[in-house]
Amino acid sequence: MLALPATTTALILVDLQQGIVSIPALAPRPGVQVAVTGGRLAARFRTAGAPVILVNVAFAADFGDVLKQPVDRPFPRPEGGFPANFSQLVEELAHASDILVTKHQWGAFYGTDLDVQLRRRNVKTVVLAGIATNMGVESTARQAYEHGYDVVIAEDATTGLSHDMHAFAVDNIFPLLARVVKSDDIDLKN
Repeated sequence: MLALPATTTALILVDLQQGIVSIPALAPRPGVQVAVTGGRLAARFRTAGAPVILVNVAFAADFGDVLKQPVDRPFPRPEGGFPANFSQLVEELAHASDILVTKHQWGAFYGTDLDVQLRRRNVKTVVLAGIATNMGVESTARQAYEHGYDVVIAEDATTGLSHDMHAFAVDNIFPLLARVVKSDDIDLKN
C-alpha cells in the first residue's frame, strides 16, 4: 500500500473523453476499462476530500491551435474536424466538485492553469491515470516531475496506443519520474 495524505494529493485523469476512450486499438486494456478504473479512483479521492482534475484535449474547428512543427509522422487530423463529442468527458466521470483543465497538446501543464490549481490547493503529490500512457499521461508526468511534484502513476488506470508503447513507458520512463502502483494500492489518509 502507498499511503498518501489526502490534504496534499490530487488525482489527474488525462483524456478520458469520448473521442479517445473509444479508440478501438488501445492496449493493454480498452479505454472503457481505464475510464471505469479512473472513475473508481476519482470517487475515492472525492470521498477523502482530495482534488480531482479532469483533463481533456480540444482543438479549434479550423485546427488553428494545433502544433505545427515538422515531424516525421504527423498525427492525422480528421477531414471536417473531430466529431462534436470528441472532447466531452466520459459521462460517468464528471462531478460538480472536479476541476476541468483543457489542453491543446499532449501534456496538461503547458498553456493551462493546472499548476496554479494544484499549488493554490497546496498539492505536493499528483496521481496520474488516463490515455494514452505514452503520450498524454507520460507528458503530464514529465511536466509534473519538472514542476517539483511527487508523481504516482496508477498503472491499471492507463492504456496506450499499443501494448509495446504502454510497456515501454511503464517499465522504462515512469520509474525514473514516479512511483508506479495499482490503483487499489493507493491509500488516502486524512
